[in-house]
Order: sequence, then structure tokens, then C-alpha cells
Amino acid sequence: MAQRVGSGEFVYEVDERWGQLPASWTFVDVVGVVVDREDRVYVFNRGAHPIVIFERDGRLAGAWGEGQFTNPHGLQIGPDGALYTVDNGDHTVRKWTPDGRLLLTLGTPGRASDTGYAGSLDSLRGGGPFNSPTNCAVAPDGSLYVSDGYGNCKVHHFSASGELLRSWGEPGRGPGQFRLVHGICVAPDGAVYVGDRANNRVQVFSPTGEFLREWADVRQPDEIHLGPDGQFYVAELGYGGDVPTGGGLGARVTVRDAAGTILAAWGDTGDPAAPGNCAAPHGIRVDSHGDLYLGEVTYTARISARLVKPSCHCFQKFRRVR
Repeated sequence: MAQRVGSGEFVYEVDERWGQLPASWTFVDVVGVVVDREDRVYVFNRGAHPIVIFERDGRLAGAWGEGQFTNPHGLQIGPDGALYTVDNGDHTVRKWTPDGRLLLTLGTPGRASDTGYAGSLDSLRGGGPFNSPTNCAVAPDGSLYVSDGYGNCKVHHFSASGELLRSWGEPGRGPGQFRLVHGICVAPDGAVYVGDRANNRVQVFSPTGEFLREWADVRQPDEIHLGPDGQFYVAELGYGGDVPTGGGLGARVTVRDAAGTILAAWGDTGDPAAPGNCAAPHGIRVDSHGDLYLGEVTYTARISARLVKPSCHCFQKFRRVR
């Protein structure tokens, strides 16, 4: 019997057979995943084939992006089906057709903006786009919000054509301040939900950057996804190397309402490499059937902190059963 996770109205079975790669391929790390209107699944990864596409039933449908990326980090899909890739290695956000034709580049490839970053979040003063951006989100009006987090402390808002409209954020721990702004999504009413990872919270802003509220009890949020059911699905990286005595890694998936209340959670028990468990959640999506896809950066976690075994999963499908 397949492993079950979740609780209440959010119960899933792990589908270990879904989405098999050819024998010579590997994802290495899965940094992002999106689904299109036909529930086709696009997996952004750090292997030799950066964008891998699967049909809903798990059949391989294609791949592209070979040689195009320095360090894949975030993936988004627009209402027109265009894909947005965030590459924190070359400091760019790029827009593509679903089959890999480049439409737009934001940022200067290979050139980081001057933010004062000197290897520590405490060295930041902040600056313009981009210094190691992390992810992006498409608003209902077609404009684009970019979380610029590893070497910056800003959210940047662009028009649909790529004009910079505004930026907000500064280093720190107070409202409207960030320590590694990481995941981002936009609700139908225009509210912007921002994963403030090193502050262990999600901050919520107006479309023009005014602070509205925050969620607590979030363990290093890597990505926030507003599902078709109106609930928020959060990939939480967990504690990393700072593992509490007697506890696990803290890595988990949470399902939350708009107030941040946890409706279901799983992943923080036993062996992180076990099917259905979590080691380093990074990208998350839900399709029109309620099935959930989770990408993890387990290779990076293993190399940087030796937290998980080499056989640990980096991509899982959770089939919703109720």
C-alpha cells in the first residue's frame, strides 16, 4: 500500500512510479515545478536537461534548456503559458515559450547589482535588480514580482513588458524587512505573499509594497504556492544544520489558509529520505486534480551539510485521495 501523508481534508498517497527519467538522466536538485492548463508538469532542475516536461500520467514529453543556465533556482508560469526562469548564478529572470524560445531577459547576465553584499546577510544595504534572485510571481494584471534574496533584500515589481515599477525591502527583522527573501506568490486580489526565509515567516504586502500582516510558525519558507482550491501550499526547508535535540530536520510541507493557519502538514518525522518524507523542500505546485508535486534540493543539502543519504529523493508526486 502506498505511503499516506497529510490529515483532515488534505490526505495524499505517494506515487513513487510517476515521472521516471531515462536511465542516463538525473535531476541532481529540483528547484522548481509548475503545471500548465492541461496539467502538464514542468520540472526545473540542475541536471543536464534543466526543463523536463511530463504529461499528467507521468510520461516524459520533452526537455530543453541544455547549456542555458548557470544555477537554476526558481520557476513560474504565466496565464498565457509562458515560463519564467530565475537563475541566481547569472542574476537573471527570463521569459520563455513552453517549448524553450526566449522572449525576454531581465537583468544583465553575469553581472550582480551593487548591494553591499560581502558573503553575509548582515553586510547588505540593498540595491536594484538583481543580486542572486530567488523566484518570481506573475500578478493577475500580467506584471511580475521578483524576490531578490541571496545577495539582496528586495522585492522588485516589473510591468508585463519588463519595465521596473518599484522595489521595496531592506535588511532586518522588522515589518517590511528581509533576511533572505526567497519564495513569492500573488493572490487574485493582488496581495503579495513573500517568504522571508531566514526570518522564518511569510510577509504579506499590498500590490505596491505596503506591509499588511505576517504569518509566523513557518520554517524557512522556500516557496509559497496558491493552489486552485484557494489554499496556500508552502515548501519549508526546515532547520538545516541546526537540528534541535531529539527532533528531525524540520523540513515539511504545510497547507494553510489566507491567515496562515495550518490545515495540514507532513514531512518532519523519521528518515528524511523515506517516501513521503521531506529533506530539503524547495519547489511546490498543485494541479487541477489536487495532486501535489514537490521538488527538493537534496543534493545541495547533502554536499553542504551531509544531512541526507545519497539515495534521497529530490522530486515526489503526492496524489490527493481526499
